[in-house]
Amino acid sequence: MKDLTPVAAGHPSRSQRDSESRAQELVGISAPVVEVQDLGKSYKTARGELQLFKQLNLRVQAREMVAIVGQSGAGKSTLLHMLGALDTPSSGQVYCASTNVAGLSPRQAAAFRNREIGYVWQFHYLLPEFTALENVAMPLMAGGINRREALETAAGWLKEVGLEERGDHRTGELSGGEQQRVALARALVNQPRLLLADEPTGDLDAVTAERIFEVIERLHTTHGLTSILVTHNLELAARCGRILRLENGDLTELVDDSKTGGA
Repeated sequence: MKDLTPVAAGHPSRSQRDSESRAQELVGISAPVVEVQDLGKSYKTARGELQLFKQLNLRVQAREMVAIVGQSGAGKSTLLHMLGALDTPSSGQVYCASTNVAGLSPRQAAAFRNREIGYVWQFHYLLPEFTALENVAMPLMAGGINRREALETAAGWLKEVGLEERGDHRTGELSGGEQQRVALARALVNQPRLLLADEPTGDLDAVTAERIFEVIERLHTTHGLTSILVTHNLELAARCGRILRLENGDLTELVDDSKTGGA
């Protein structure tokens, strides 16, 4: 494991979004894909109010790959849920793809998630009664794409993750690594701007986890994704562009000394 030193942390089409990004690059504008301002999150419990975050701030630029690490219970998954419009903050603002996600209605949030965000969880959440191909096509059909076109697009994404020969297999006929690759294809089939991954290798053995992470790295690069990964695997986290540690309700950036010349 490399030495890491903590420091202070700092409804358009896909083609339209890419054009906007290129235009911004040409004029030197770098708009963050994710921006969290003074985020607060608290829960009422039998013992009183539990404050998870207080004035947490985060900025993630386009095409960054960021890892979030921290102890269990620190709030890593809750933070991802708020970034992805699955939960709402108690205070502060959460902007994702230039949208204030905290201000969306449930219906708007669902449409936003399907369009702009790809999710991969520790458990694959594939539907067992459908084939791998059908599972990948689900987000497209939910967005109104006809079945034939959705299945054709899904087949291309199965090829991207190396499972073009397994499309007609149901979930129970796939290995753990194959199930997670199908889940990754499903997460990206709508070509989202942001990939959120919550312990995507947590249920896998070391060899399979390495293979899955290599697929994530490749897709992140080839598709120009912005990716935020929660993980307990510090070796994999060290391969991301930045590592943020969530502790005591705040984020601290960890700097790899081997990249900065530190001892």
